[in-house]
Amino acid sequence: MPAVTPRAVFVTRDTDYELLLARHATRGQVRFFLESRGQRIEAIDARHAQFHATLIQARAAVPPDWRQALVRRPDLDRFLFARDDVIVAVGQDGLVANVAKYLSAQPVIGVNPAPDLYDGVLARVAVARLASLLPASVAGAASVEHRTMVQAVLDGGERLLALNEIFVGHRSHQSARYRIEVGDAVEDHSSSGLIVASGTGVTGWARSIGEATGLTLRIDPEERAVGYWVREPFPSMTTSTGLRAGKLAASPLAVTSRMNEGGVVFADGIEQDFMPFDWGRRVELAPASRTLNLVVE
Repeated sequence: MPAVTPRAVFVTRDTDYELLLARHATRGQVRFFLESRGQRIEAIDARHAQFHATLIQARAAVPPDWRQALVRRPDLDRFLFARDDVIVAVGQDGLVANVAKYLSAQPVIGVNPAPDLYDGVLARVAVARLASLLPASVAGAASVEHRTMVQAVLDGGERLLALNEIFVGHRSHQSARYRIEVGDAVEDHSSSGLIVASGTGVTGWARSIGEATGLTLRIDPEERAVGYWVREPFPSMTTSTGLRAGKLAASPLAVTSRMNEGGVVFADGIEQDFMPFDWGRRVELAPASRTLNLVVE
């Protein structure tokens, strides 16, 4: 029986032009919409063309005896990744985070199609390097960062993974009410919710919270630890604010819901992909056993 050849799985998201076209149906309507807001379609066109030129170049870099697949971001939760896949995320850094939780140990290569537009912290590979990095990834010869992820496990066994952060709170702007436990410390809270972030995620949402509150934590992306931050805790006769931020390594953070409805746990800013977190439910948050295996130059 012949050996199964590796498969390069390209992960993309729609360009601004494709999203506008899906909304407005025709190119003429897209042009009208943009011009009515003082913008020009030519700039959107250029970005669209640049992305697809990069994608074509990336797919041409795949060894001829390999298999290929293409999956869009909205379809990630329905795509079956195989153990021998090499994942190529063509887009901004967030696309790497979006795909990470659906993988096990597959290597991920982030290709930046617009270095003048995207930071390229995770999607840092130039498309010209892909032809050498693909076979090196399969052979175990590529440099890989094993980035720690965050895990949330509900009392019913449901699990959610994230590369950047997991949010626990109310799905609307109402106050989130819950009991929080860190080691032997326990408090009842009323807040705007809390996040648990990895060393990768501390440069994003967690950073903005930390800078606003002065509660910053240093966590390396490959460190077996995560941090938690409570957003705007409110002190009252029944709620406290002592547990506001901290580093989690050996012990998890436990949260028990005191919300009759609307409580949620969601990952990496994707609110549609959530677990209900209503009254009495308990979730534990900690570093995940799974890592993102990010191929770097």
